[in-house]
Amino acid sequence: MMYKTFFSLITAILVLSACSSNHEEITNVDRPDTAIINSNYVVNKKPLKALNFIKLPVGSIQPKGWLKKYLSLQQEGLTGHLGEISAWLAKENNAWLSKDGTGDHGWEEVPYWLKGYANLGYILNDKKIIDESKVWLNAALESQREDGYFGPEVLKNGKPDLWGNMIMLWCLQSYYEYSKDERVLPFMEKYFAWQNQLPDSLLLKDYWENSRGGDNLYSIYWLYNRTEGKEWLLDLANKIHKNTADWRQPNNLPNWHNVNIAQCFREPATYYLQTGNKADLEATYNDFRLIRAKYGNVPGGMFGADENAREGYTDPRQGVETCGMVEQMASDEILMGITGDPFWADHAEDVAFNTYPAAVMPDFKALRYITSPNMSISDSKNHHPGIDNNGPFLMMNPFSSRCCQHNHAQGWPYYAEHLFMATPDNGVAALLYSEASIHVKVANGQEITIDATTHYPFEDKIDFTIHTKDEVAFPYYLRIPTWSETAKVMINGEESKETFKPGSYAKIVRNWKDGDRVTLILPMKMKVNTWEKNKNSVSLNHGPLTYSLKIKENFVKKDSKASAIGDSKWQETADPDKWPSFEILPASPWNYGLLFDQHKPEDSFKIERKEWPKDDFPFSQENVPVSIKAKGKRLPEWKIDQYGLTGVLPQSPVTSASPEEEITLIPMGAARLRIAAFPVLNN
Repeated sequence: MMYKTFFSLITAILVLSACSSNHEEITNVDRPDTAIINSNYVVNKKPLKALNFIKLPVGSIQPKGWLKKYLSLQQEGLTGHLGEISAWLAKENNAWLSKDGTGDHGWEEVPYWLKGYANLGYILNDKKIIDESKVWLNAALESQREDGYFGPEVLKNGKPDLWGNMIMLWCLQSYYEYSKDERVLPFMEKYFAWQNQLPDSLLLKDYWENSRGGDNLYSIYWLYNRTEGKEWLLDLANKIHKNTADWRQPNNLPNWHNVNIAQCFREPATYYLQTGNKADLEATYNDFRLIRAKYGNVPGGMFGADENAREGYTDPRQGVETCGMVEQMASDEILMGITGDPFWADHAEDVAFNTYPAAVMPDFKALRYITSPNMSISDSKNHHPGIDNNGPFLMMNPFSSRCCQHNHAQGWPYYAEHLFMATPDNGVAALLYSEASIHVKVANGQEITIDATTHYPFEDKIDFTIHTKDEVAFPYYLRIPTWSETAKVMINGEESKETFKPGSYAKIVRNWKDGDRVTLILPMKMKVNTWEKNKNSVSLNHGPLTYSLKIKENFVKKDSKASAIGDSKWQETADPDKWPSFEILPASPWNYGLLFDQHKPEDSFKIERKEWPKDDFPFSQENVPVSIKAKGKRLPEWKIDQYGLTGVLPQSPVTSASPEEEITLIPMGAARLRIAAFPVLNN
């Protein structure tokens, strides 16, 4: 403790010496300096490697603008009311509410939902949600047996299944950040002591827990950093890693299930915090590159694995589970802290802006199990083997699989919690750009507020206003996305002469006064991406947004009980009329090839803007504030195939005798029917 305090004092002196009332320093850096130890927040204890960015306690960041609107939609929609309608969350005879783990239901569903539901309550300061969350959290804490085990008694082939408990630990970690409930740390320590005495033959042997042991590993490090650095916890971490599926295989993955990949590829990077072995860190990057090299040559940041990735199924009409999207976002956010690499923030935005919004209804009262980059129909039919799973997996249904139905809840709350993070040098970093207000400790513990004002990603300017009682010196970092070539930083209206390379950070060190204003401008260029491994198709980006063909969407209401898949169940008192399902059918042509000047593509597209939506919700066809006019021709041979899916892309370049038409492109996230990867017409 004395060492940490001394080091922090030296850091403060160094920062202060670099500043005076008339001096500021703006530099371009690749990473923050991890040799310095943050004295305001919980950091990794030795021998764990230092984090590049440190997550702030839940509740430190209050989203505004469109992100606040999304959270409010969750609050009033499926997330906020799932406890009233999902049979898996029914309280009667639920094993999660039992002190001895008995009951006729209780596995991953409760903690999956609670992981996002409770955090939503903390962020929005919603007493009703917080109180309801405590019912489940208290029950979990009170269910701990003498030996340390807790929760439902789930045995598979005579071995304890730890997967559901892994998720509940994350719920308890967020709860501790919010409440500082003194029961949580000894509870987790006792549970990990029970894990530690399990022989390897009984540890992490079932498919899901074996794949996802990295989540357990993350919780061990979380506890290690909040206790007295007990060495046996690191011994347990080694044991968990050894018994987890091997995500370090060169040119292979232990399995090809989409959610496992999106969630588990980060396990080697998590373990790297303990080993310091760069091969562990590189394994996570290799896994990310491998899945996208084989199945991810598509816009939107994800990959084709509509249950599992399969050889030969690489077209952008293949999709990914909503579970996979929110787990990928969470992985990206965690990797921001571990690596400091701006790439992970870029990728989190890619999925959050371009893929995830289209997976749910605009009112957040139904969701889709599978969403694809090219998806011209979203009906209730069985499309197997065109997609890997059997069932009505393409329609919007409040009961669209018991996993996504509950796990979707974490997507926006976790994203909101990572907009800003603390830095090792007692500063703060803006990493994911959205309108928000942040309360954070900087320097020697002084509390400040930063207000971010923006319509990003629909505009290129973000304003930050500093509010502080007293002048204070600290470093402030701004992420420069990899797509931004000419970023500009202004302090109180005066532009910095520093140049900022894409994929880096602007670091501002100065004596901050109340009312100081930082403006970040990220000029957005039109970019055509060519997917050579997917028939030379193209997608169109403007800044972080990918654009899709605007297809007229015909929403056809369906009976939610009749169209629910087999493992979805309603509570008896739930009214399905209040929670309808929808097919979305195309009411305009979708089979267009794109016509543009391939030498100067930016001259072929016209950006059109309209007023920001009054309800702060830009992710619907009616509300999008930015659209693009382009030229295209219909391709009559490209049609719905024998499986009822958007046909596989024709090889580009293509020819068409159809007349040239003006077509409208809208942000991909607002297009619930979409063509985002286009065939290219031969000029």
